[in-house]
Amino acid sequence: MADSKEKKKVKKLNFKPLADYFRDLGTAFSKGSIAVKLSAVFMGLGYFSCGQIIKGILTFLAEAGFIVYLVLLGGPSLSKFGTLGTVKREAVFDPITMQNTVNDYDNSFTILLGSIIALFIIFVFVLFWIANIKNICRTECDKKAGRHVNSFREDLRDLVGGKFYLTLLSLPVLGIVLMNILPILVLIAIAFTNYDQSHLPPSELFTWIGFGNFAKLFSGSVTASFGYAFRKVLGWTFLWAVLATFTTFIGGILLAQLINSSVVKLKKFWRTLFIIAIAVPQFVTLLLVRNFFADAGIVNSICSNIGITSFLQNIGLVSKNITYIPFLTNPNWAKFMIIMINIWVGIPYQMLISTGVLMNIPKDQIEAARIDGASNFQIFKSVTMPYILFIQGPALITDFVKNINNFNVIYLLTQDVYVTTDQALANAHAKEVDLLVTWLFRLTNEYYDYKMASVIGIIVFIICAAFTIISFTKMMSGDREEVYQ
Repeated sequence: MADSKEKKKVKKLNFKPLADYFRDLGTAFSKGSIAVKLSAVFMGLGYFSCGQIIKGILTFLAEAGFIVYLVLLGGPSLSKFGTLGTVKREAVFDPITMQNTVNDYDNSFTILLGSIIALFIIFVFVLFWIANIKNICRTECDKKAGRHVNSFREDLRDLVGGKFYLTLLSLPVLGIVLMNILPILVLIAIAFTNYDQSHLPPSELFTWIGFGNFAKLFSGSVTASFGYAFRKVLGWTFLWAVLATFTTFIGGILLAQLINSSVVKLKKFWRTLFIIAIAVPQFVTLLLVRNFFADAGIVNSICSNIGITSFLQNIGLVSKNITYIPFLTNPNWAKFMIIMINIWVGIPYQMLISTGVLMNIPKDQIEAARIDGASNFQIFKSVTMPYILFIQGPALITDFVKNINNFNVIYLLTQDVYVTTDQALANAHAKEVDLLVTWLFRLTNEYYDYKMASVIGIIVFIICAAFTIISFTKMMSGDREEVYQ
């Protein structure tokens, strides 16, 4: 009971409510001097009143830079954010120069991107403005109370001393903002527009259409091809992610157990053999395998010569209208082969990881189980597997999310090989073997349907984020690490 109260206390201290954040701002205004209040308009004025000239100048320059950016770049984009542009690109023949001149047109994508960047910069500036007011009030209070106030030089010294972690984190945070946050915001915004091949900048404009794209994707109508394709592709994506993750995971563990077994000789030889399989680049392996299992490939030739093709025709697994096994051209055969090939590609890597984990299983637990009369299977079930799951649990979650977005295996094995016969899927530019991520790629790179690709991207992000958060929350709950210490 005491531990529970302590955890609640720590949680309360670590997570400050949003109301307190703004209450501190109100306190700074109410208790601060006239210089603090004027700093709301002329940032840096409070620093001047406290004798911190350099801080005041830098803060003033930051405010001036923000205003200049807003007037020259951010403002013009934000003024057109509601419509995403109204002036189309036109080339007009000028009889004086005898040349075509292009008018001053609007680019919808540039407006959208500029507006999102401007809104983000405004958000960051508001946080900076609030922090500035609070800091000036704190500095003023410290000075009146006779406490030491850091100079600009001392603040710089702190950035390479006691607060060096802030300096180190600045570049990674900037990278996350530029490479992750802003693209995600653009992706979300495009999902609410009609940005596609018919509305492709700079020659055409696109505009806001609200939740129309989401309605199209989740529509239950028989004639709605995108809704039909989404259900089919989503189902296969989940099935693939589960099978691809657990087949390689279990297969890698069993292979590692087999190689580490006392009855197996030449352990180094077998490990080296599987390491060589990992050393070959995956895209090379997948492209070679695609050629091997093609309709006119070497595997089909061998199967036809030794009678396997005719046997499969007799039992109904292959149509008698064809003379080959449609490994990668029939939907059911293709899904089966994709999973099998992924097992072959993925098990060696999982075997190496499992080998390292198996070597670190507490020997006393295994010996205790043997003394109690447990069989090898019982030891594997009750000691080995729980330990492996505890150690590799986070990696297993990562593998599942990675397989949801496993572009290479699906695309490299089926591109230019598999052709769908389902007209509803074809209308949505999807195939039976597509994952959400390969469907998204095809929509953008081949059909320029950015609006639907953005909607699918949001769905993929929500699925991966929700699964990761829930799985890690469940996994980190409890004190299971004490069992293995």
